[in-house]
Amino acid sequence: MSVHHVNTASDLQETYDLLVVGAGPAGLSAAAVAAECGLSVLLCDENGSPGGQIYRGITEASAATKARLGKDYAAGEAIITRFLATSACYAARASVWSIAPYEPEVGEASGLEVGVSLAGAARLIRVRRAILATGALERPFPIPGWTLPGIMTAGSAQIALKTAGLVPSGRTVIAGTGPLLYLLAAQLIGAGASVNAVVDTTPNGNRRRALAHSFDFARSAYGLKGARLLAQVHRYTRVIRNVMALEAAGDGRLSEVVVTYRGGTERLPADLLLLHQGIVPNLNLSLASGCASGWNDRQATFTPTIDEWCQTSVPDIAIAGDAGGIIGAEGSALHGALAGMAAAWRLGRLSEAERDKRAAPVRARLRMALRGRLFLDELFRPGDDFRIPTRPETIVCRCEEVTAGAIRATMPLGVRGPNQMKAYLRCGMGPCQGRLCGLTVTEIIAQERGVAPGEVGYYNVRTPIKPVALKELAALPQSDSAIKAVAGFVEKPVSASHPRTQE
Repeated sequence: MSVHHVNTASDLQETYDLLVVGAGPAGLSAAAVAAECGLSVLLCDENGSPGGQIYRGITEASAATKARLGKDYAAGEAIITRFLATSACYAARASVWSIAPYEPEVGEASGLEVGVSLAGAARLIRVRRAILATGALERPFPIPGWTLPGIMTAGSAQIALKTAGLVPSGRTVIAGTGPLLYLLAAQLIGAGASVNAVVDTTPNGNRRRALAHSFDFARSAYGLKGARLLAQVHRYTRVIRNVMALEAAGDGRLSEVVVTYRGGTERLPADLLLLHQGIVPNLNLSLASGCASGWNDRQATFTPTIDEWCQTSVPDIAIAGDAGGIIGAEGSALHGALAGMAAAWRLGRLSEAERDKRAAPVRARLRMALRGRLFLDELFRPGDDFRIPTRPETIVCRCEEVTAGAIRATMPLGVRGPNQMKAYLRCGMGPCQGRLCGLTVTEIIAQERGVAPGEVGYYNVRTPIKPVALKELAALPQSDSAIKAVAGFVEKPVSASHPRTQE
């Protein structure tokens, strides 16, 4: 038994028991568990091979690459192997751009209608349930000059390293906060890159708050790994701490990074600046599908409202892994397994007793995997000055080139939230649909109003959440209900004995 590869939109079935969106650790585990329980499963992912960001390219990686990227990266092989041995359907390079409740005809079961684009064509399919395992995005890091050529996110550099073995050739500076900062530095150094400095923007006050959780962190898998990473990076490059301000400078492209820290201001020559200040849940699909979310102050982001079985506020939709709140790769895989069990139970393939029995050891492992997570959340929470730019010329919305100053200058017009700001300044209306500016716009408005970000809210995200060609939409097969909604009637076939009728 092995997965069925879906290569074109026409290969998609009309209906599935379960749709899983995202082939990272959470999605792979959810799909594998659900398929093993007997559900018909479709796993859709935009990448060409399974693994998500953390295990990206692992199915094609050489032994040398796996060794260089470490044991945590190589651990993804077992998750992928388990999934590939199931009867699930797998659609690589597929984009899910819409999920909405399906309005059944008489005698049909309810569920969800899903818009999928694959190989240049779009289809609407029906599923009984969906698990969104869309993972995380890198948090916006709006510093002066961050749109200059020569600046990338740390995640982008890691993608290039994992998928194509690309290593920076010039003077490289890595700046920001979070575990990935040191992991990427170690990986690039191991690959032969010239990492001139790691600029750590972690606020000093975070260390005091994290101290309350240090015992759990020391007992977790994170503790020893973190100590080794820090030692490795300190051995091979300079680390600058107590950073209060950061700026990218250059005439037409990056030439230096201006760092202000407790000891003064220093200009670091650089050909490449890699920025990173943590990751946040990728919410666009869940928000567009109507799933409720709330402000998580500890992680300084919005997170979906889910229960212990990953269930959202929408009856047929669950969210697993980092998409439901940042929990790391190991935690995401276990979270996805719980979501798969819950789907099998809700669709009648597992009894409640069997579900709980299977879930017990998974929950025990999940508790172990999350030990130390509170320490990381407190320690690496980005500082206000790096999340909420104070200099008016700093660009916030890259797509529409909207500055922090323009956002603040618009506030006296009575702006209450990002959706009104969108109407005035078009922020969030570019190709990224707010992914790179949403949190920043919300926090600037909250700061100006003197209220919590949760009161301000986030962009209203609508489908399609990804660009879809008009020719794809025009070619979609139309159901009778869709035609009737637009035309008011459905034409019946003409026969020799019956004239054309209208419903």
